[in-house]
Amino acid sequence: MTVKDLTGDFERIPLREYAEKAYLDYSMYVVLDRALPHVGDGLKPVQRRIVYAMSELGLSALSKHKKSARTVGDVIGKFHPHGDSACYEAMVLMAQPFSYRYPLIDGQGNFGSPDDPKSFAAMRYTESRLAPYAKVLLSELEQGTVDWSPNFDGTLTEPRILPARLPNVLLNGGSGIAVGMATDIPPHNMREVASACIRLLAKPDASVDEVCEHIKGPDFPTTAEIITPVEDIRAIYHSGNGTIRMRATYKRENGDIVVDALPHQVSPAKVLEQIASQMRAKKLPMVDDLRDESDHENATRIVIVPRSNRVDIEQLMQHLFATTDLEKTIRINLNMIGIDGRPRVKNLAVVLREWLDFRFATVKRRLNHRLDWVNERLHVLEGLLVAYLNIDEVIRIIRYEDDPKAELIARFSLTEVQATAILELRLKHLAKLEEFKIRGEQEALNTEREQLQGILGSTRKLKKLIADEIAADVKLYGDERRSPLVVREAAQALDQTALVPSEPVTIVLSKNGWVRAAKGHDLDPSSLNYRNGDEYRASAHGRSNRQVVFFDSTGRTYSLPAHSLPSARSLGEPLTGRLAPPDGSGFRNVLCGEDKDRYVMASDAGYGFITEFQNMISRAKAGKQLLNPPGSHGVLAPAAVPSDQGALVVAATDAGYLLAFDLGELPELSKGKGNKIINVPPKLLKAGSEKVIGVVVIGSKDTVRVWAGQRYLNLKGRDLDNYLGQRAQRGRKLPRGFQKVERLEVVDD
Repeated sequence: MTVKDLTGDFERIPLREYAEKAYLDYSMYVVLDRALPHVGDGLKPVQRRIVYAMSELGLSALSKHKKSARTVGDVIGKFHPHGDSACYEAMVLMAQPFSYRYPLIDGQGNFGSPDDPKSFAAMRYTESRLAPYAKVLLSELEQGTVDWSPNFDGTLTEPRILPARLPNVLLNGGSGIAVGMATDIPPHNMREVASACIRLLAKPDASVDEVCEHIKGPDFPTTAEIITPVEDIRAIYHSGNGTIRMRATYKRENGDIVVDALPHQVSPAKVLEQIASQMRAKKLPMVDDLRDESDHENATRIVIVPRSNRVDIEQLMQHLFATTDLEKTIRINLNMIGIDGRPRVKNLAVVLREWLDFRFATVKRRLNHRLDWVNERLHVLEGLLVAYLNIDEVIRIIRYEDDPKAELIARFSLTEVQATAILELRLKHLAKLEEFKIRGEQEALNTEREQLQGILGSTRKLKKLIADEIAADVKLYGDERRSPLVVREAAQALDQTALVPSEPVTIVLSKNGWVRAAKGHDLDPSSLNYRNGDEYRASAHGRSNRQVVFFDSTGRTYSLPAHSLPSARSLGEPLTGRLAPPDGSGFRNVLCGEDKDRYVMASDAGYGFITEFQNMISRAKAGKQLLNPPGSHGVLAPAAVPSDQGALVVAATDAGYLLAFDLGELPELSKGKGNKIINVPPKLLKAGSEKVIGVVVIGSKDTVRVWAGQRYLNLKGRDLDNYLGQRAQRGRKLPRGFQKVERLEVVDD
């Protein structure tokens, strides 16, 4: 046979069409048969098959536990031909009281823990049976309430939907990821949901807001608080999607903080690690110790020990809520397969109305199934009564006739069913007492038939029956709300400075740009050891919880947290490893202060302005341009501005000119070039033969010390009056011997 003959047996279609059809078929399978729950019973196919298989194995809530491996084997062998591990994991999830609000399976053995829900033992070790609540899904299964479909190999049948007596889709919720869609349905309280269903039975067109009068919000297995405002929760129920926030609860015990409930599906181990990592990074100085005291009696008990009784507990917990899983956002997406077989996001009222439609159809099928059985039984009883009234003739026909069934049908006008029932009677049932039993049963069944027909013929009676059954189930399985709805303000993380202890530190900058910090202000920076070829350049006193500002030769500023700098016991680290100054520039000075502290920034060209410390801080690695010196001129050290009234700005050039003027004449800017402080002739300035050597600000009790080599001159009070003038003037010459000024400094008397 040729290749052409072989290929002739196959259909040829374009690859694009084949891929499109294959992916569409796969996506529909994932959506309808794997990932999304059905509004009727609230189960995905694997969950439905597990529950049904366990009921077929006789694993009711009253039976003994049996090995989970046996259940999983039946499920994957008869109904769900997929991996055993995935099937077992789905089974375990339905048995975990911290995962399911109303567990469907009663597990015995290690079924995981809140720390690690997937830490359950292998299925050969654990045992399981159905939980009492599973009767809500299974009790009407054999009463003609569901459609049956063949299993994967056609040898058995399985229910398409379980006849749930309560809206399990809201009670236990569910989550899943399909193709192009996902679902996240939170669990709810049974009493609240049942109350809403009864409200809808009485008023089918009730709005979402009216339904929300009964259903306040989700109700998770944990007792952690739901802190989303009621208005936001109602908005979620209107649209079918949104997010809510859950927050852990805590109490005070002997000065310690005890966290006793965590948000849904939050691992205590993860929370402990998150807090411990902040402690290791020295971001929680107010916490002294952290312990996990959870046990069988206290499922969640995390103890946080404050460093002292002066710690603001509320502020600390707000920080932990904002930075750890002690507060968690939970997504809500009410996406499910409706009674029309299509997936759709529904609002709360639509979900309940669709389930009630499903329940109406289920109850009608159950009642009709029972009515058919009653009619069939009454029909049989009529035939049996005929037999008892003519017992001698019936015995004769059975004993002597060749075809007793046909003779009975012809002699007494019976149906084949009645004749078969007569022929199947045992001799002991021919007693006179049996006739009275049949008449009693007939009377009871006639009464039941009238009741069934009355309910089926009256919508009002049908609604009352459904409402009564819902109320009866809630009485058996309902409980109080676990997750309280509490109004709380949004959590705020503490500022970095608030998390670091405020201790005095001295920041030391070397000539080559290496930095380090020492505790205290009594350190002599020049006495520290430096690398070969390096030496002391500048230092600043500050606090460990403040920012440190570094100045380069171009007028740019950079900032780093003081507590993050290396210890002075080492040789420090280069600033270029953490900051990115322009090529060719170098770090010239360092400063640490409070946000509102004021300083005079000036260039050696004689221009400057006043600015606050907070204007110098830059979060960028490349810093910010604070001072713009003209041309290639350099930057002078910042001059602190005292709080005294009548402070003076004192500026001097290296040629021995000095000028003092009132601080108020200098502008206050956030950045820029500034105004002229002291006049240096442009020719001299351009030639580089004269420049400003220093600018300081002095108070009424301060002294200016002018240094020229090893000599210095103190100027104060009347001595300084000779140099007073207006801003931007030339100033006056200093005395002989101070024609080459090197620096200015302020001496506090």
